[in-house]
Amino acid sequence: MRHHALSITAAAVILAALVAYIGYVVSRPGSVANPFTDGAAPSHTPRPSASATPKPPPAPFPARGKVFLGVQTATGPFDFTPVDDFATATGYRPPVLQFTQGWAGDTFHTDNFNKIAERGMMPIVAWEPWDYNTTGAARHNGDQPTYRLARITAGDFDDYVHTWAEGIKSLGYPVGIRFAHEMNGFWYPWCESANGNRPGDYVKAFRHVHDIFTEVGATNVVWIWSPNVTYSGAKPLENLYPGNKYVDWVGLSGYYGTEGRTGYQSFNTIFTRTFTELRRFTKRPIVITETGATNANGQQARWITQTFQQLPQHANVIGVIWFEVDKELDWRIVENPDSVKAFAKGSSAGRYAVTWNENTVPRTTLSASAGSS
Repeated sequence: MRHHALSITAAAVILAALVAYIGYVVSRPGSVANPFTDGAAPSHTPRPSASATPKPPPAPFPARGKVFLGVQTATGPFDFTPVDDFATATGYRPPVLQFTQGWAGDTFHTDNFNKIAERGMMPIVAWEPWDYNTTGAARHNGDQPTYRLARITAGDFDDYVHTWAEGIKSLGYPVGIRFAHEMNGFWYPWCESANGNRPGDYVKAFRHVHDIFTEVGATNVVWIWSPNVTYSGAKPLENLYPGNKYVDWVGLSGYYGTEGRTGYQSFNTIFTRTFTELRRFTKRPIVITETGATNANGQQARWITQTFQQLPQHANVIGVIWFEVDKELDWRIVENPDSVKAFAKGSSAGRYAVTWNENTVPRTTLSASAGSS
């Protein structure tokens, strides 16, 4: 029994010596990795943590020198067939999808935005404070007292606005809000020329809605102030501008073929006068948030071709959204092979090669050379 005990003692001494030796070897500078750590880095060279790896800065959307081409369809995120048809026909996949929601019946739904974002498109919602299902005169002259601007500012719709602010905040990626557009006209309840509204009411209402989003912490909103192009009798734009603190992008609506303008008008003819007016009080980037051309006189393809020729003259324009909708007039191009060909050729230029993802940051400033049209 004593001999066995001595053997055990000797073995223990040898094992202890072996362990000590291995510890000495692996702790020496330049030694090989510890064989008991399965190929891990030497103890004197700590493995960098994931948080220590610098992440690339978010890419601006669009990048300087680039212009995105978006689309608005009649069905938006509820049916992507028109978007797919547009992309297939033209060979251009839009990085922006604009759709409409009205205050009377449209509540916030996360899926509407996620479905757009999952397709690699930035969502822009044309957010309209009225009941667009109303028929008759109230549908066309903006006579809807329920949605008078003073009621918005007074807080009558604050609960509704809060639900949207919280919902958009939860998305975590950039969303454009084109609130109460074409306010310099007379055809919507939020126009100062309609519905018993008074001068100054529009700016107050815009700021009030914006402030609710700020209070909630919805910092992922791109605020788009979007008048109609200037026309005879329109309200002066400067008096309707909420201020740079409240606006990220300036949007514009303008079409070839609208009522009262039957003769051919190029992109420059339609927009340049308004560009000049805007530059008197803001240098925010411009997005053509609605545009299109009728083919009633067979001029649609010509207009598209000329538009792509003239767009590079306006460095302040960072985006154009085609109104691919049959409304009042049929503005769609997918039914017209010549128009499809014209759009495909124009959009193939490198300046329109733009992609969007949830980590991009919308560009809200212009380069020094982009201050004039």
